[in-house]
Amino acid sequence: MSTAHVGLVCSSENNADMFYRDLLGLTKAEPKKLAQDLTKALFNLETELTIINYTGKGSHFEVFVNSLSVRKEQPVEHVCVEVEDLSGFLNKGRAMQMKILQVPKGEGVLSFISDPDGNLFELKEKK
Repeated sequence: MSTAHVGLVCSSENNADMFYRDLLGLTKAEPKKLAQDLTKALFNLETELTIINYTGKGSHFEVFVNSLSVRKEQPVEHVCVEVEDLSGFLNKGRAMQMKILQVPKGEGVLSFISDPDGNLFELKEKK
């Protein structure tokens, strides 16, 4: 089994671009619209949604732009991504003022970063 894509919500196209294109280095596809009737049937939302696909080697994020989305106060859902240089990636995230959390676990450290809309990403360095 493999993952076809991960669907997440961002409050604006600018926030999505900053995280997925500028930080993760993914390629942005042309935004598309999901009609209100489909949005209602799929997600019980009474609005049209913009969908932007960001892709890269082995990665595909389907980002729904919805400024009305309500975020959970304490999200548990997250996506784990592997990066070539964890330290360099964290430094870039800090420079872009992304929220970073690092927690000791045994002999190592768990690293997480949040996009501007609170979507949580666990970070692992490729071995």
